[in-house]
Amino acid sequence: MELSVYNKSGEDTGRKVQLNEKIYSVEPNDHAIYLDVKQYMANNRQGTHKSKERGDINGSTRKVKKQKGTGTARMGSIKSPVLRGGGRAFGPRPRDYSFKLNKKVKVLARKSALTYKALDNNIIVLEDFSFDKPKTKDFVAVKNNLKIADKKSLLVLSEPNNNIYLSTRNLQSDKVVLVSELTTYDILNASVLVVAESSIDVLEKNFSN
Repeated sequence: MELSVYNKSGEDTGRKVQLNEKIYSVEPNDHAIYLDVKQYMANNRQGTHKSKERGDINGSTRKVKKQKGTGTARMGSIKSPVLRGGGRAFGPRPRDYSFKLNKKVKVLARKSALTYKALDNNIIVLEDFSFDKPKTKDFVAVKNNLKIADKKSLLVLSEPNNNIYLSTRNLQSDKVVLVSELTTYDILNASVLVVAESSIDVLEKNFSN
């Protein structure tokens, strides 16, 4: 699959890049995508949820009423979960939601996500560029030139560029990542994948190992 290389003015440079079929034309595996996205979202969970159980409630441990003879159920202290103000029964506790996933599954998931983007013609190869200074208006102009102003985009760079990163930080619909940070979730969450020209070779090198 061949794609044209565009510059930040939205003009075709006349150059072409060949996308590796082993990365952008594989048989998509939806279950691998599901597992990788599930791990990504699980690893981002803080897991700090906590409710007070009866042992965490301040109050007397005196028995509320006698054990027998009242005609009602037996009752312990006022910390009981059945009483208002008592502790919660089986409430959430802090826990770690992260889990491990086989590296080959994660690579397959990323290749599957890239294949879906390629099949939908939602990959744009952009000539390597930079800004003189951080300015959101400049990045918005690049999106307008590429005719993707109304779409959620993911820009993939081969190396860090602070000016580009700071120019997109205020835009909720856009994100900039390095090739090493590319995740299945980010690929699928974006409507258009904008790949810097130098990132094509890096992507191929990372996924061919």
